[in-house]
This record gives sequence, structure tokens and C-alpha cells, in this order.
Amino acid sequence: MLRLKEKYIKEVIPAMKEKFGYKNDLAVPRIEKVVINTGFNPVIKNEKTQGDIINDLSLITGQKPVPCQAKKGIAGFKTREGMIVGSKVTLRGGRMYDFLEKLIHVVLPRGRDFHGLEQKNIDQNGNLNIGIKEQIIFPEISAESAKNIFGLEVSVVTNAKDYKKGLELFGRLGFPIKK
Repeated sequence: MLRLKEKYIKEVIPAMKEKFGYKNDLAVPRIEKVVINTGFNPVIKNEKTQGDIINDLSLITGQKPVPCQAKKGIAGFKTREGMIVGSKVTLRGGRMYDFLEKLIHVVLPRGRDFHGLEQKNIDQNGNLNIGIKEQIIFPEISAESAKNIFGLEVSVVTNAKDYKKGLELFGRLGFPIKK
């Protein structure tokens, strides 16, 4: 089985050049980065609970998460300006491809009642957004030792110019997208 980057170079680039008439390999859309983020419930002011969530996120991605602060306070959500409301990780290069391989071949099929990703998850700029309800579907997290169950969002950012090219790119890379 080809690795994801090798598959992109050997299969996806020639197929996309033929289908869309690109003259140059660098004009073919490619994945630029993957952003994984999660939010903390504003009620969770416990530093230990936030630390556990950050630790799980670092186990999943292999990289230390960056805390995200609230830009302004909202009384209805019980947040204050500067309060930590979540964390994110941006993956590029080798770690990005390793994470995407794990996501496509291991994590998504482990999800409950998974029948493929909806085409509407791809936006008009050709980026894919995946919501994951429980972090325990990742193999690094053991379900027995997980104290807090939290959801996260995976955004796969491409330089595709539109929806059609992004859909074609993800389909050729092997993402399980429903027809």
C-alpha cells in the first residue's frame, strides 16, 4: 500500500493534470495543513481537567497544543476576555501526512455507525471539515483510562480553488467520501 504522500505524487498529480488540464505539477491542488481543535466547556475552570484534555490532544497529534483565548467576554457563555476556551494543533509536512493516514485508515472506520464523510463537509474553497464526537476512537487513547470525553474538529486545508477540485483531490487521496 502506498503512503499518502507517495500516492499523491504518483497517482493524484497525473490524474488531476489530465482531468483539469493543469500544465505544471505545482498548479495541482495539494493539502497545505491540518488543524485539530477542541473547545473547553466554560464551566470547566478546573486546570487539571483542561490539562487532561490537552494531554489527550497531544497524544493524538504528536505535537503540543496551543491554548486559545477568548477575544472578548460573553456573559451568556460565562467567558471573560483572555480566558482559555480551547486548544488547537496545526500539523504540516510529515506529521500531517502521518496523521491523515491514521485518520483515513484507522480512526474514521472505528467511529460508531460510520458510512463515509458527507460531501457537504467540503466547503466552497475545497477544504474538508470533520467533526469527531469522542476522542476515544483514536488508538492512542484507551477508553478505560479516559476521564473526560470530548469532541474535536479536524480541518484539512487545501489550496484548491473551488469545491469541485477539492472533492476530486480528497476522493483520489482515498478519503471515504459518500457518492
